[in-house]
Amino acid sequence: MPKLGKRTIALQELVDSNRHYGPAEALALAKETATAKFDETIEVHLTTTLDGRHADQQLRGSVVLPHGLGKAVRVVVFAEGEAATDAMAAGAEEVGSDDLIKRVSEGFTNFDVALAQRELMGKVGGLGRVLGPRGLMPNPRNNTVLAPEDIGKAVTEALAGRIDFRLDRTNLVHSSIGKASFSAEDLLDNMRALVGEIVKSRPTGSKGQMLRGVTVTATMGPGINVDIAQTLALATSDA
Repeated sequence: MPKLGKRTIALQELVDSNRHYGPAEALALAKETATAKFDETIEVHLTTTLDGRHADQQLRGSVVLPHGLGKAVRVVVFAEGEAATDAMAAGAEEVGSDDLIKRVSEGFTNFDVALAQRELMGKVGGLGRVLGPRGLMPNPRNNTVLAPEDIGKAVTEALAGRIDFRLDRTNLVHSSIGKASFSAEDLLDNMRALVGEIVKSRPTGSKGQMLRGVTVTATMGPGINVDIAQTLALATSDA
């Protein structure tokens, strides 16, 4: 086992691993442990009781974080005609149909979000081998395959801080909720929006309590256990 550095040991001593903190206190502590020389990302990790091998226990969706993610988001859109015009007007970095599909098939993946006009999915579907492993493949289940009239709004939301969430192979949901430079209040608002949307998206096959554990952490910081009941109360509150 590798020897822990002085910084890691010092950060671990700030966190009581046997305690489950309230969300606000946990986020304030995560900010305190973000001592790296860059603006660390604050993440929420949710352990669920779901079994993603069953279709009726799949969990995925999207949410617009009220305070964004604290970084520039690069959006590309597979669209044509008026939808392409709307996408450009809304601030998409790259817009196109056959030309953009060709570029992506040849390795262009320098973007954070991909949206697609639904009429083009017959062509865009062939990019699954390139975009799928990177989590960039447009999918109607996370509102990235859209009717032409909805393209502009989707670009605006993506640039404003919309994030997608999904159950991974170990039945966890991981998501960024902002940067360590955010105020604790803004991080709490973002966490409320994320967990609230996840609770609303509860799959039909879920039985009993869906959350088994909640952790927040900075990029280089230790995991901080969060009280589940308080997290659920936060998710259903309006302020």
